[in-house]
Amino acid sequence: MNDNEMPSRKLTFDDAVEIWLRHWNGEFQNRIAASFDVNPGRVNEVLKERKFIGSREAALKKGAA
Repeated sequence: MNDNEMPSRKLTFDDAVEIWLRHWNGEFQNRIAASFDVNPGRVNEVLKERKFIGSREAALKKGAA
């Protein structure tokens, strides 16, 4: 199986926090998705708060620290 046939990875809660921070810094969703090797829809699910509920608040706390 080559790299193109490998499934993309699954996001974690910590990844979701990082997605919020990068999004607030102006990074495009498709670039964030590429760096995590996931479909841009997975990043959008985080930003629409359909996945990893509470990650936004955790990112706010982390960003303020």
